[in-house]
Amino acid sequence: MRFLLPLILALIGAGAGVGAGLFLKPTEESSVHAEKTQGGEAGQHAEAEASHGSASDAQSDDHAASADHGDAETHDPASTDSEFTKLNNQFVVPVLTDGKVKAMVVLSLSLETPIGKRELIYAREPRIRDTILQVLFDHANVGGFDGEFTRGDQMDVLRQELRLATKSLLGADIFDVLITDIARQDYG
Repeated sequence: MRFLLPLILALIGAGAGVGAGLFLKPTEESSVHAEKTQGGEAGQHAEAEASHGSASDAQSDDHAASADHGDAETHDPASTDSEFTKLNNQFVVPVLTDGKVKAMVVLSLSLETPIGKRELIYAREPRIRDTILQVLFDHANVGGFDGEFTRGDQMDVLRQELRLATKSLLGADIFDVLITDIARQDYG
């Protein structure tokens, strides 16, 4: 009985995540529109976001660029030479306290890659998901999803770890990892 409750809660959390994913999934029409405007409006949006970034974001990006051996320095986020590949299925991460499930975190991620690498990403997706899940589990185990887990500094740490992990697999075929959705469901 003691093992049944966490299992039931995990299944409910996973079911809620899948349901939310299906409900929030963009329509085919909006996906086509987003791809058509990627070079125009999306590039302008990225420039606007970059201009509103804080000094800590700039330091974090500088550190990530030096850790990536210069790959990120050659990529301009506002340029149109990249595409975004949404990973199939969400990531469900249990948050444990004293060996018991305290919460479930559900994330959706997209990878920014050079144009034409989408098929490569999908071909290597099982390995990519495994690596990303390990980063997410480690983040949860050190308390990264506790408290105000969506604070800028907390999210910067997670983004950097995801970026480094995926670059270790894909090298120059990955520019960035974007967290497109994140939610936490607390239990008890």
